[in-house]
Amino acid sequence: MADKKIGNVSHYYNHLGVAIIEVTAPFAVGDTLKFVRHGDSEELFQQKIESIQEEHKQIDKTKKGQSVGIKVDQIVHEKVEVFKV
Repeated sequence: MADKKIGNVSHYYNHLGVAIIEVTAPFAVGDTLKFVRHGDSEELFQQKIESIQEEHKQIDKTKKGQSVGIKVDQIVHEKVEVFKV
């Protein structure tokens, strides 16, 4: 199965290690996401999602149009594309 784009990073909070993702396709806790530099096929890293927050509340899955925060293992920058593996 091909990777499916699920959104873009709109912000990264360095002091928290949290990326804000503008969701264009649903994903859920337990999914593995791949982070790719915008306009490039170079994969930055992959990680399994252990928690998702919207407005400081824990959620289990996302919907298109949401803006959510996820804890990430590495620094990501704005416009990094996010794919569900």
